[in-house]
Amino acid sequence: MPPEAVSRIARLEILARNVVEGFLSGLHRSPYFGQSIEFVQHREYVPGDDIRRIDWKVWSKTDKYYIKQYEEETNLRTTLLVDLSESMQFGSGKLSKYEFACQIAASLSYLLLRQQDAVGMVTFDAGIRSRVPSSSKQNHLQGILTALDAQAPAKKTDMGRILGQIADEQSRRGLIVLVSDLFADRAGLLKGLKLLRTRGHDVMVFHVLDDAELDFNYVGTTKFEGMEEAGDLICDPRSLREGYLAAMQKFLEDMRHSCARQMIDYQTIRTSEHLDAVLRSYLTHRLGMRNTA
Repeated sequence: MPPEAVSRIARLEILARNVVEGFLSGLHRSPYFGQSIEFVQHREYVPGDDIRRIDWKVWSKTDKYYIKQYEEETNLRTTLLVDLSESMQFGSGKLSKYEFACQIAASLSYLLLRQQDAVGMVTFDAGIRSRVPSSSKQNHLQGILTALDAQAPAKKTDMGRILGQIADEQSRRGLIVLVSDLFADRAGLLKGLKLLRTRGHDVMVFHVLDDAELDFNYVGTTKFEGMEEAGDLICDPRSLREGYLAAMQKFLEDMRHSCARQMIDYQTIRTSEHLDAVLRSYLTHRLGMRNTA
């Protein structure tokens, strides 16, 4: 592996570790998540549970009843789906959408492996570009980071077909996390997400967008270069801003409502945001899975 690739992977690993450890350190000081990260080992007692599984040590400290959960009950199988289509190249700031998606995937992977959960990854554009099989081994992070670094966004995407393929292949139920700008055929995308839910998977969508895509704060005559076979456009962006922002808002609302109807967790993520927002959303979802189990 070239030295520059080794350096990039090492930086991504350090970033993931720092983000996750810093986030968890703050989480332990916050009452928001109650038992904080320990939730993967306990759940609150509900009538009908076997009282022999109550953790009396926890009761003595909290005066609340918690049930011990064993490894096969708590370990989660997560598959990260990372969009590698050409539109993910775009970035008006320090990071492109794909670079930010890599940070999301790295941080979530580090968190999952830290909790001894199994994580796998698929990158895709029009087809599947790479696969990293699911594993809970601590050294598994290197395989995920290496796969992320080896890719460069290109081509269009056929997200409906990709999600359908994942649904067919994933016979064991788990959590599917899609990290994408969702610039794809809307009907195919929603059909694919619905199919994943129909097959029993929990689904989270991190909708990654650049600030410029959300705010459209361009001034002066500007050339917009089309991606994924779209043509170029030279214009005064002020004449387009109102219509563009209305269309973008409708796009976001449609995705939010469509995901809500399928009980899919959806969150718009700006590339300028701190990754804490992603981790907090993930843990909130995990708590919800525990409480409805």
